Amino acid sequence: MFQVFEGRTANEAWGKIATEFRANSGLLAQTSRSGPTREILHAAISVNDPRQRWVAARNPPMSIAFALAEVIWIMAGRNDSAFLNYFNRELPKYAGTGPTYHGAYGHRIRKRLNVDQLERAYHALTKNPDSRQIVLQIWEATDDLPDTEGLPLAADIPCNIVSILKVRGGALEWTQIMRSNDIFRGLPYNFVQFTTMQEILAGWLNINVGSYNHVSDSLHIYERDLEEMVSEPSLNLIENPDSLALPKQEFDLALSELERHGQRITDDSISAESLLRAVQSSNLPAAYRNILCVLSAEGARKRKRSDLVDDIMGFCANPSYHQLWSRWLSRFLGSKQNCNGQI
Repeated sequence: MFQVFEGRTANEAWGKIATEFRANSGLLAQTSRSGPTREILHAAISVNDPRQRWVAARNPPMSIAFALAEVIWIMAGRNDSAFLNYFNRELPKYAGTGPTYHGAYGHRIRKRLNVDQLERAYHALTKNPDSRQIVLQIWEATDDLPDTEGLPLAADIPCNIVSILKVRGGALEWTQIMRSNDIFRGLPYNFVQFTTMQEILAGWLNINVGSYNHVSDSLHIYERDLEEMVSEPSLNLIENPDSLALPKQEFDLALSELERHGQRITDDSISAESLLRAVQSSNLPAAYRNILCVLSAEGARKRKRSDLVDDIMGFCANPSYHQLWSRWLSRFLGSKQNCNGQI
């Protein structure tokens, strides 16, 4: 039987899930290779307005810079670990320490099967918007099914299995299927990853964004995280005003430029002043320039240039990003870690 969680925003839906995990002492206890968990089997989550993709009520706050960097990495079809590790230096503990990530979603969707599945979906839905055959494959049996001893083939086995896309009523509906889903460390970022992809593809198709529907066969939290995680339902959430929808050609140019700037941010030989100048002179569309501001501010923080962080964020016109960024920085306030380069 499905347990259903719904919300107009991702923040609302996630808050209901967090409340259930903290309030229901009867949830299943389940062992795992990383420690004991509490689990809901067969969960269905719906977000009515996928553009409101940010889980601001999660405490400790999520890293907006890492989430946005991951979006760039996914949409560019990359699987290198260095770019993501710059924005999240804890990631190798969970995904492995090699030069690439085995389960990289963007690489699997856009490059791995010798077809850009996202672009194929765009062309197919342009010609036949009534199609029920649009599925983006992520998980592959040859590389992801455990061996005959039940052991994983890699540290980074994709939790996301497939994306199912349909156009109905002039809007792009998105269903995401997951085999395993950590509500604390994974789900807030999954919302950002796939609702952003949904909005971008809707922009290519010049249609509206429909609902986002997320099916998790194992919705869980590690017991060590259960006491740390807090939901703040009284938070006055500032909604996201930005639209990432662009015609495909314009998006491709924006992504290329944003990826180029993102790569410079990860290069420690580039000064914080140079990051500020890049933001000042950027001709990116406004929504994408706001992303650049957040990434550049994180680059300045990691360079221990707290004096330039506010200057850079001053060019960000998205108030929800400011709220998320301030909450992220609050993790470091009152300690010497504020600009010490740690996530």
